[in-house]
Amino acid sequence: MIHLVPRRQQSKAMVWGAPLIAVALTLITGGLTFAIMGKPMGEALYTFFVHPLTTFDGATELIVKASPLVLIGIGLSLGFRANVWNIGAEGQYTFGAILGGGLAIFFHESTSPFLLPGMLLAGVIGGMIWASIPALLKTRFNANEILTSLMLTYVALLLLGFLVHGPWRDPDGFNFPESRLFPDAGTMPILIEHSRVHLGAVFALVAVGAAWLLLGKGMTGFKLKLVGSAPEAARFAGFSETRMVWFTLLTAGGLSGLAGVCEVAGPIGQLIPTISPGYGFTAIIVAFLGRLHPVGVLLAGLVMALTYLGGESAQILIGVPSAVTGLFQGFLLFYLLACDVLIRYRIRFSEGRAA
Repeated sequence: MIHLVPRRQQSKAMVWGAPLIAVALTLITGGLTFAIMGKPMGEALYTFFVHPLTTFDGATELIVKASPLVLIGIGLSLGFRANVWNIGAEGQYTFGAILGGGLAIFFHESTSPFLLPGMLLAGVIGGMIWASIPALLKTRFNANEILTSLMLTYVALLLLGFLVHGPWRDPDGFNFPESRLFPDAGTMPILIEHSRVHLGAVFALVAVGAAWLLLGKGMTGFKLKLVGSAPEAARFAGFSETRMVWFTLLTAGGLSGLAGVCEVAGPIGQLIPTISPGYGFTAIIVAFLGRLHPVGVLLAGLVMALTYLGGESAQILIGVPSAVTGLFQGFLLFYLLACDVLIRYRIRFSEGRAA
């Protein structure tokens, strides 16, 4: 029989080495998957992981796709540290985009320099509003935040679909389900000429720095760690678990909403039924791959952004299906979780007793 026996002490080297092992195993499994699909293993892996970085467009697109992942991942990592399991970042991202984008739609003829800051603020507030619902249900009725935040994601997506198919549909858009294009005053400034890298990349870096200071220097960071690792000790010390629930959910919601409005005011430029390839869910992997550390989240965001670019590159150049992106992300998550189990537990084999 196989038993999992808790280890007395976890290896710190393995805790930080596990993401690298998971990435290596993902490469091996991905190569074998390509071979099964009848694609040359070396060429396929090069096309997926290296080719997107060999051009200026690919390198800058990596930043564009990593920015929302890092913003959302930072917020989620703070909650996960305190054992607050916010799985609804996709909904908070969507509702932030709705509120921020709605401002651009209502003021579509505006040239005011205050339009974009107003949109960004509305996006943050929208994400926080959407995150406050599971926070209230958790603290008032002890409802499971995993279920409530996840279900609210689909409510936000349906609301977005209703708006772009109905009252917010572009009257000059030939009946396509999309809003008006945002005015120039409501679009993100470009940071690198001849690319799509926009101000959202700066927000992502600021979020990383702020989270690093919060966790390393601030009292709130200490409370997060204590509430997550030793809730009884936190209660004995007088730290409010309710406040931590509200703080982490509102922070994650605000950053997710900011990511949403940056995306629709940046690369997309309008509201459409699909404004995310699943950033809110992928950011969960980003948070854990980065070991809930701000710098780790930044690096993990770049890795996961590469899977999006690699999937697109592989579709075009070697003709693999679009599902290969999700497949690689699934491999990475599976191996990361497997490594984490082996860090916490030791496998022990024993002979079963006869009945």
